[in-house]
Order: sequence, then structure tokens, then C-alpha cells
Amino acid sequence: MHLPERDLNHVLEHTAAIWPNLRGERVFLTGGTGFVGTWLVESFLWANRQLNLGARMVILSRQPPESQDPAVEYLAGDGVTFDFPAGAFAFAVHAANDLSFSRNVETTQRVLEFASTHATKKLLFTSSGAAYGTQPPEMSHLPESYSGMAVTPYGMAKRESERMIAAFGGVIARLFAFVGPCLPLDANYAVGNFIGNVLRSEPIRITGDGTPYRSYLYAADLAIWLWTMLLRGEPAQAYNVGSPEAVNIATLAATVVQNTRPGTPIVIAEAPQPGALPARYVPGIQRAEQELNLRVLISLADGIRRTYNWRLRRDHSRQGNPPVLQEPN
Repeated sequence: MHLPERDLNHVLEHTAAIWPNLRGERVFLTGGTGFVGTWLVESFLWANRQLNLGARMVILSRQPPESQDPAVEYLAGDGVTFDFPAGAFAFAVHAANDLSFSRNVETTQRVLEFASTHATKKLLFTSSGAAYGTQPPEMSHLPESYSGMAVTPYGMAKRESERMIAAFGGVIARLFAFVGPCLPLDANYAVGNFIGNVLRSEPIRITGDGTPYRSYLYAADLAIWLWTMLLRGEPAQAYNVGSPEAVNIATLAATVVQNTRPGTPIVIAEAPQPGALPARYVPGIQRAEQELNLRVLISLADGIRRTYNWRLRRDHSRQGNPPVLQEPN
């Protein structure tokens, strides 16, 4: 499942100055087979080859696939009990997720035990905006300074893991919502669900009233942000990772249709309640902008087109038919 070369070059172009830090080093990664992990692995391998870094990556996985690159080694194991690979690992990224509170926290503890005994200098933890709890609807963007209160076991586990990571001196990336190749089309991601509807020639069906606000960062930008945070982020600092461009769900559906298959019907189940403030889940990114000079580089519309075209190419290559791609407007 290879990512587009155009996107990998985009990541490399905007991270070229930081990759020399990994020359000849080893990186340990958890969660390497998920959406975020796939982007980290493939962007690492691309930079490793293009810049001749001589770096290596060890990826923890419960069900390791066959490695297609000698720079990557898979370590079979469970996050809570995995055996430590031998040798020093100057860099580590903990990107594994679990819905269980106890497993989330215990995996973080195990990763920290590993980092403490394997000469790890830089550790990045991918947390979640869920650590804030519910965003007050009158607050346009969630700043990192907002304490909030996590209300789900997942959010509480992320908050506790953040505390442990900060005590070690690791960097915390609070992830929001994303779009891009490898995003599941049948999970709890509105933009992925909508693209899936279009690909199946179905109407887009919105179960609520379409008023909640979200934002979506393209995955190639996500990779730029995460590598920059690992290599340049301040120890024990938390950074929001996402787009600050708020879009409500109804507008998101219309944007998907406009940039994939115009004319696809959109069905909204409920009418908005008069006077009700819409729910919001939108990050403020001032810390990433000011401290690390990170920006949104790929627009939502372009990100949707790239995701749709990647999926079309992948699906049609299996069927042997040429895809009908959506080009920029």
C-alpha cells in the first residue's frame, strides 16, 4: 500500500533540514501499521533512500507484515509485554492506540521503560484532542493552554499517558482529524465515510443535523508536523496537530461531492435546532506555528481530491481498469 510519490516528496521538501539528525541512527516505533504509522514509516523510508541516511527503524506489531525494505525490521509483540530489541535507539515514536484505558496506559509505561534503558534522546507521543474533553461550543479553537477534562476512557488514558511522557521529557502531539490515503472509509471519520459513499456511488447520509464543526489536516502535512515535533519539539511540551480551518459537517459533505463526483446527493437526517450553538472540535495551532514554524500547506479540497484519486488508482489497479480521476478545479 504505497503512498503517492508526490506526497512523499512534499514531506521531504518541508523536512529536508531535520533529517540529518537521523543519519546512522535507529528509530523505534509503535503503531506503525495504522494510518498515522503508515505515513511515518513510508516518509521515513523515502527520506532514508533519497538522502542516503543509513538510518534504521524497528516497528512493534502484534501481527508483523513482511518488510519490503532492509532499513525496516518488525518486532513481534504486544504493547504491554513486548521484549526489548537490543542496542541503542536515539529516537522513539509511540503512536499505538487502544480503546482500553488500562492497555493504553500500560503500553505507555512499557515504552517509557524501553526508552529509559535504550539511550533514547528524543521521544514523541501521539496523543489526541480527546484529552481535552468536550470543547465548549462558544470556544472557536482549543488552545494547548485549555485544561479541560477528558470524559471518555480513551481521552483519560491519553491524558494520563501525557503526564508520564512529560515526566520523561518527551514531546506530546495532540492529534485531531485528518484526511489522506490509507484513512479508513468505514470507521468513525466523517470525511472518510463520505469519500467511501461517493466511491460506492451512494448518497452521502448525515445522521445528525450537519452543524458540528471539525477540521481536517492532510496526511502529508501531518507527517511533516510529526517529524518536526520529534526532532525539534520542546521536551515535555504539548502541541496541537490539525487544521484550524473549521468546517461544519454539511459543508464538508458538499466539499467532498464538489471535489470527487459532483451531483452526488446529500441527505441530512435532522433539521438544526434554532438558537443552539453547534458542537466544535477544532484545534488552535499557535504553538506549532510560533515555536516550530509549522503551517497547513495542502488545502482541504486538494486533500480530498488526493485521497479520492489515490483510492481510485488503488481500486482500479486491482480490477485492471483505468480510473476516472478528479483534477483540480
